[in-house]
Amino acid sequence: MNLKQQAAARALDYVRSGMALGLGTGATTTYFVEMLGEKLQTSVLQDITGVPTSEGTAALARKLGIPLTTISENPDLDLAVDGADEVDPSLNLIKGLGRAALREKIVEIHARRLVIIVDDTKLVQRLGRGPMPVEIARFGAEVHVAWLNTLGCRAELWLETDGSPIITDNGNYLVRCWFENGISDAYELAQTLSNRPGVIEHGLFLDMAHEVIVAGSDGISVLTR
Repeated sequence: MNLKQQAAARALDYVRSGMALGLGTGATTTYFVEMLGEKLQTSVLQDITGVPTSEGTAALARKLGIPLTTISENPDLDLAVDGADEVDPSLNLIKGLGRAALREKIVEIHARRLVIIVDDTKLVQRLGRGPMPVEIARFGAEVHVAWLNTLGCRAELWLETDGSPIITDNGNYLVRCWFENGISDAYELAQTLSNRPGVIEHGLFLDMAHEVIVAGSDGISVLTR
């Protein structure tokens, strides 16, 4: 197994029959969902329900026979498993480059336990090594992007290969923000973004992860907050 598969396999140790699970989005979580489907098909696990964080994850889960529900129908999740784009030493995260940060955050705040699965390339000393996604309203998109550029970053509307704006499952646009020297104060930035009309959600997941499963060349380690 590659490192992502190893992290995903370890996350299955947290799953018990009868659980309601938040199912994340992204390449690493895809492995977890596939492995979960296999466990259900062979009856190693039973009576599992999942709340998907994207239409893509929902389609994969249905294909694998994983019973699905919604966060409205089941707002008390036993566990959520998801990947991350960056993980800092305090287990704060940047997520959302899989284009699903809003739904991921809505689902994962309802989980008693949030387990993040990554390979060791995702570990950073300071968040902001790579781009941070921000989901914005389509109305006034240009002014939202211009405002984001005043926050000490380079912000650009995220485009498809044909040049059209990426549209999320929620019908909004996405912006990617690059910080030359990383994000100096993630908490202050998160509050600033949350206070701005037109900013729907951002990719800073602060104080949310309970554990991070990290797969590296030396094996698996589990970081706990």
